[in-house]
This record gives sequence, C-alpha cells and structure tokens, in this order.
Amino acid sequence: MRVFPIGFIVLLTASVALLMSWQLSINDSFTHNVNSLFQANWLSNNSIKLHLTWWPRIFTTLVCGAALAVAGVLMQQVLRNPLASPTTLGVASGASFSLMLATLYAPWLLDFSYSLVAMAGGIITMGIVFALSWRRALSPTIVVISGLILNLYFGAFSAVLLIMNQEKLSGLMIWGAGSLVQTGWGNVSYLAPRVFTLIVVAFLFVKPLTLLQLSESGAKSLGVSLAKLRIICLGLAVLLTSFVVATVGIIGFIGLAAPAITRLIGVHRLLPKFLVSMFIGALLLTLTDLVVQQLPGLMSMMIPTGAATAALGAPLMLWLLPKLSMRSQTQTETVLTRHSEQGRYLSKYTIWIALGTLFFGLFIFSSVSIGNHGWSWIITSGDWSVLEWRFPRLIAAILAGAMLATAGTIIQRLSGNPMASPEVIGISSGTALGVIVALFSGLGSGLTGMYIGGFFGAIASVSLIILLNRKSGFQPEKVLLTGVAITALMGAVQTIVLAGGDPRSYQLLAWLAGTTYYVTNDALIPLTIITAISLSIGFICHRWLDILPLGEPSAHSLGLNVPRSRMFLLLLVSGLTVSATLVVGPLSFIGLMAPHLARLLGFSRAKEHLIAAVLVGSTLMLFSDWLGRQILYPEDIPTGMVASIIGGLYLMWGLRRL
Repeated sequence: MRVFPIGFIVLLTASVALLMSWQLSINDSFTHNVNSLFQANWLSNNSIKLHLTWWPRIFTTLVCGAALAVAGVLMQQVLRNPLASPTTLGVASGASFSLMLATLYAPWLLDFSYSLVAMAGGIITMGIVFALSWRRALSPTIVVISGLILNLYFGAFSAVLLIMNQEKLSGLMIWGAGSLVQTGWGNVSYLAPRVFTLIVVAFLFVKPLTLLQLSESGAKSLGVSLAKLRIICLGLAVLLTSFVVATVGIIGFIGLAAPAITRLIGVHRLLPKFLVSMFIGALLLTLTDLVVQQLPGLMSMMIPTGAATAALGAPLMLWLLPKLSMRSQTQTETVLTRHSEQGRYLSKYTIWIALGTLFFGLFIFSSVSIGNHGWSWIITSGDWSVLEWRFPRLIAAILAGAMLATAGTIIQRLSGNPMASPEVIGISSGTALGVIVALFSGLGSGLTGMYIGGFFGAIASVSLIILLNRKSGFQPEKVLLTGVAITALMGAVQTIVLAGGDPRSYQLLAWLAGTTYYVTNDALIPLTIITAISLSIGFICHRWLDILPLGEPSAHSLGLNVPRSRMFLLLLVSGLTVSATLVVGPLSFIGLMAPHLARLLGFSRAKEHLIAAVLVGSTLMLFSDWLGRQILYPEDIPTGMVASIIGGLYLMWGLRRL
C-alpha cells in the first residue's frame, strides 16, 4: 500500500509541473520566465505579468489548498464524519455571507478586519449546525445535511441581496465564486504566515486527536478533555477557512476531496494523513487552477476556480455516498413522520371549509394595492391596471404551489420517505441544471426548449437517485444527501454562469430566485392546461398511491404492476417539477411542507391527501407571493425565495427534532 500513495503523489506533482512548464514556455524562454519569480524585467510585459499575477497565483493556490485540506482533516477527525469539510458544513458559505452583509451594511468592519468578520460568520454557522444535530449526538449524516441546508439558505439570502443591490455587489459574484486572480504578492504575504502558523498548532494536537478514534469513554480515561479538544480543533478549522474565504472567496470541496483521496490511497494514520492531505490539497487546487487558466482561450467567459472545484466536488460526494455506513440509522423516525392526531378531532368538512376560506381570503387580500396614500382595495380605488400585471403572478403562484404539492405527495407516498420532495432530493435542482444548459447552449431559447431541457435534467436526477440508493433501500438520509449533492452541482454551474458576465445572468438569477415577475397572460394559458392535465392524472392514480406504500409483495397480490406504475409516477413527478420550477425556481420547499401539513390535518387516504396538499401548497405559495411584495415594500422579494426561507425553517425544525 505504500508504493501506491507515493505513485499517486508523484503523478499529481508531475501533472502540475508539466502544466507549469508548458505555460512558462509559451511567450518567452523558460529560464527568463522562471527568473521572473524573483525579479521582474520591467521592460517586458510578459515578465511583469508573470511576476505580479501568475507566480503569486501559483503560491496562493498552494497555500489555500493546504489550508482547506488541513481544515477538512480536522473537521472529519473531530466529528468522525468522512463527509465533513468547510464546504459541506456551511462554514465557507457562512463566512462569505457575513462578508457580504458587512460590505452592504457595516463596511467599517471590513476596514477593521476581513478575517474576523469571516470568522464570525463561520463560527455562527458551525453553532447552528451543532444546534440542529445535537439531539442525534452529532450524527455524521445529520451534521452534513444541516450544513448543506445552511448552504442553500445562505445562497437564497445572497441571491436576494444580489437582486436588490446589483450595482454594489456585482464584483462580489466573481470574488464569492472563488476567484484566484492576483495583482501582486499581498495575498501571499498575508496568508502564508497565518496559515502555516495555524497548521503548526494543528500538528501539536495530533496525539490527542488520534485518541478520538477510540470511544469517548476510552479517550476520557486517557486524560483527553473532549470538549476543549473539539472546540480548539474546530476553531482552528474555522479560522483556516476564514482566512481563505476572506482572501479569495469560496473554494469548493478541496477540504472534502483531499482527505478523501488520502484515505482511498491507503493513508490512515493521522500524522501522515495531515501531511499527505495538505500536499494533495495544495497540488489539487493548483492543478485545477492551471487548467482553468487555459479555458478563457477556449471559452467565452472566465470560470472562477472555486466554482470549478465545486463542480468537481459534487460528483466526488455522489461517489462517496455508497461508501458511507449508516447501519445505525436504517430505521430513522423523524418528527416529520410522527404526525399529531389533532386534526382528527375536527370534522373534515370543517377543515375543508377552513382551507378553502383561507385560500380565497388570501387570494382576495393579495389583490389589495399599496399606493402613496396607504392600503386600498382595487375595487374601491378603481386601480385595475395593478390587477392586470398582478393577476398572472397570483395564478402562476397558485398553479406552481399545486404542482409542487402534488409532486411532493406522490414522492413521499411512493418512496415511504417523509423527507422526500422535488426540491430536497434534487429533482428541482436537476431541472434547473437542464434549463441552464439548454438556455446557454442555445438549444432552449424558447419556452419549449427550456421545458425539454428541464425535463431531461429532472429525469437524469431521478435516475441518479435510483442508481445510488437502490442497494441501500432508499434510506432517507442517503437520499437526502444525494439531493444536496445534486443541488451543489447546480449551484456550481449557476455560480460559473453568474460570474461570467453574460447579460442574461441577472435574468437567470431572478428566475433561480423564484420570481413570478416575468409571467404573462400568454404563458399562463399553457401553464394552466399543463397543471390541469397533470393534476388530473395524479388524481386518477390515487389507487396506486394507496397500494404502493403497502410494499411490493402486497401491491403485486392486488394486481398492480409495480415497476410500470412507479416509472409512470416518476415521469409524472418530473413533468410537474419542470412546470413548477420554470415558474418559481428550483428551491421553494412547498413540495416538502404541503404533504406534511395535509397529514397533520388528518388526511391520510391518497385522494384526500392530494386534494388537501394542493390547497395547502397553493395557499403557502400565495402567502409567499404576498409577503414578498409587502415585507420590504417597494422592493419585491421573489416568491420562490420567500417560500424557500419559510420551508427551510420547517426543514431545519424537522432536523432539530430528529
């Protein structure tokens, strides 16, 4: 096993050396270009460029890669979690979001210290992750799920801030994506001493960290203070991450990839793992950046290195998922399945009337206009022009909520997974990925092309979920982790597109945020037809949805062709998800909340469950549309974004109660 790690490291080093040599030999002699590292020839533009940009960029990638790798090893060792890293735990996103907030609302903090602002965001994020997973004793899967949900949450809030402050934050899109472009040696001189000091301090804790591989009682009997050790080591990891984020932005998944590769090549002892991971992390980030530097000549836009590493890290996470042991979590029961019986004490007719009244009341209330003189009813004010553009938005929100609720109900009943929904398990993200590819490749300039691209993206996501989770019996946590990995891949592609400077990027950002602003009467007619047909098919299949949860043998004995019915229902879910995603974006969590709330009201049979979920989902989306227009008036927060904030709180509440 010792030969193979050395061979892998030699191969990685040789790849970096060859790329560096090739780039150094392009415009001038190799010797002159190497000498530009130490002294620039001020009469040569190429030498100046190498001295002030290329060489500092090489050293910055080496230092950042080593820092993130050590942070990943510390997190994985302390939490005993092979999927822990600054990216998957949300620490990097929290640090970046805190810097964005400071840029907008407290710029004096940045004058004081970029790193302290970033560290504060990372520490707060880590605290939230611990609070969400504490009841499950920091279970590896719950910790990672909590961190990745926070990633989505910070992404949602960041999108709102970007939409509302496009001019102020336009440069932050490239920086936040992990841009390693350098204009001198300032970042190297700032990062290097701080990072290597922290790495030396981390090495001092190798022996007590090794004892964490024992049981907690065993480590305590040997004199290890677990609480202090965890606080110190996680603090070191957060500080390393904060220095990197404050300097170059978010570099995705290096902290996950370097330790994972180190384990796979056979290095298991902690001290060698630190050293090899640090070496691999530095070389891996440098290799990725060297490759990225060649892309602008082949592509029309610059790809930030952090987004490129994130795009590589998401497939790595999907590959690692089947290797993650969850033997102790096979029969997870969550608060999302322990439904109260309160709804059953009420008459179902009473509940139907209450839901209908709430729905129509909210619809009418959404027609209220706000002007210079305060609130006014459109009927009394006669301002019917407001209704002309608001009516399509309201109807679109209702239809999208109904489709997502139907899709979520079908998935939950089909899989027996109470945490399944199109948004959570990655179908919506796959749809968005397909739409982005179709739109920017020129294949989907029209609505039909976007729908086809989104449908293929949704089918690809469903196929991937089935492929990766069939052997494990579709465990809820693994399915959810698959979904967040697909969402991470979509986020990386989204970041690359937004950082590219394409004029369509802001319209894409508004769509991804879930705005219904662009819905017109012409688009409303086909959307209404698709919704009516899809929901009708869903209700026709209600008998299947009553039988399939009984299990495959029982379904067969009742004359149901299980594979064919499951495939048909999955295709229906894909169609519903694509239609809704084109209206309100990929993240809303309506497909998660609506079926749960319908069950809480006491509706368990498939037909009534579907009807109640449709009413609840439409009402929630209507409420989100109304709240988005009122909360920061006259600013307009996208409907899907408001729904995702509400739904994310619900999902975090469910994780907290695990």
